[in-house]
Amino acid sequence: MEHLSKERTLVIVKPDGVQRSLVGEIIKRYERMGLKLVAMKMAAPSAEQIEKHYTLDPEWMRITGEKTIESYKKKGQQPPSEDPLEITAVILETLKKYMTSGPVVAMVWQGAHAVKISRKIVGGTEPLTSDVGTIRGDFVLDSYQMADTDGRAVRNLIHASGSPEEAENEIKHWFDENELINYRLVQEQIMYDVNLDGIFE
Repeated sequence: MEHLSKERTLVIVKPDGVQRSLVGEIIKRYERMGLKLVAMKMAAPSAEQIEKHYTLDPEWMRITGEKTIESYKKKGQQPPSEDPLEITAVILETLKKYMTSGPVVAMVWQGAHAVKISRKIVGGTEPLTSDVGTIRGDFVLDSYQMADTDGRAVRNLIHASGSPEEAENEIKHWFDENELINYRLVQEQIMYDVNLDGIFE
């Protein structure tokens, strides 16, 4: 079994993050946590590429629709439809418009528990309810309510893979194998070396 330190996750700084010059701040937070950047590129994705990204998991449309319906009902609101697929079809269109509105920065980060750590750094999907200290909680004031009123996707700066399996599929979608660089960071010895020896000369 591969060591936990080899886990990888995909992170995309969305068009609003690029436009607000937050790429450096986002990278800083990942580096500070101890994750290692192994691939990075700027891209102007097509609508087809974005649709494929969100539908890599065949269950995504159903799950997203069900969560959205549940979220409406929790707030005591009537969902626009009781059909999860119908709801997600609308969400997907707004996501395609949002994600193709400008350049994005795609990155692959590696390290122990990379997926969970990344999600923790980023915060919840809705900026309004994201904790202070997370990227979304600190830098965005958008909400589902405002996005729904305006008929658009919620602007939340960043995408981060939801599971190691999802990360693997998404990384393959955005990067060729030869774009992922294997190298050693000196700090990895401090984080992963079993005995933490060799510090004193």
